[in-house]
Order: sequence, then C-alpha cells, then structure tokens
Amino acid sequence: MAYCAKCGALVEGQFCQNCGTPAGSGATYSQPQSAAPIAPGLTINGASALCYLFGFITGIIFLVLAPYNQDRRVRFHAFQSIFLNVAVIAVHIGVTALSLMFQAVSFSLGLMMSSLHLLVSFGFFLVWLYMMWKTSQGVKVVLPIIGPMAERQSSGPAAPSDTMGRAA
Repeated sequence: MAYCAKCGALVEGQFCQNCGTPAGSGATYSQPQSAAPIAPGLTINGASALCYLFGFITGIIFLVLAPYNQDRRVRFHAFQSIFLNVAVIAVHIGVTALSLMFQAVSFSLGLMMSSLHLLVSFGFFLVWLYMMWKTSQGVKVVLPIIGPMAERQSSGPAAPSDTMGRAA
C-alpha cells in the first residue's frame, strides 16, 4: 500500500484522491503520517490525543513544544482542546450561577439545578473521553462552533497586510 507524503491519504492509482499529488514522483511512502513518529516514541495520533489529557494545560504545552507545534494536526487538536476547556469552564460557571439563584428561590429548584450540573459534567466527561479515543485512532473530530475556530488558528499565520488592512 502507498500513502501520499503530502496528506497521508491512501493512494490508489497515479494520483492521490485527496490532494492530487502524483504517485509516481516519489510522493508516496509505506507508512501513513498519523502512525509516523513525530518524536522518539510518540506518534502524531498520540500527541494529538494527549492534547486533551489535562485540558488547556496540555493544549498549551503541545503548542509550545517543538516538533509538535509544527504539525498542523497536533496544533488543531491543541487549539480545540483549549477552546473546549474554556467552553466547559464557561458552562460550569453559568450552571453554577443558575443553581445558586434557584437555590435562593427554593431548595427543590436548587436541587434540580444541582442535578443538571452533574448531568452537564458527565456529558463533558463523555465528550472528553470520546475526543481522546477518536483522536488516538487518527480520526479528526471537528466539534461544533469551536472546531472551525481551532482550524483557523491551526492553519498558521495570517497573510501579511498593508497599512490599510488589505491583504498584500
């Protein structure tokens, strides 16, 4: 089997079906990029999955450390991990504030909101496990709202602009 050296997709025929790179020009190799080690003992999939391990802390670590910060997939997962954890913190603050307001009105309403808080926490825990599991398998899961933001951040520096704000 041959894989494209540019995007890592399986090449069947003369061109990569994903990016169009010619297969005969030395643009293929025998190991997919997701399984190729990025550093001794750590693959791209492993580094991407570890971005989620301790939330925004490991996301920031993988954005700072070379050679991980040079791989677009690792950067994507690092940014998505950071954004996911910021969203988790914001939702928890909101649910806690609502819970306290309902607690002031009625003990039973406060108890219901505390149950909602536990349900939201369990949901975020399941999302965290799912993200680590799918990412370790090489599957790119783009979460709603924060996924496109992470893709924009991981795509690299913006185009240089002149003093009028137009792209050069």
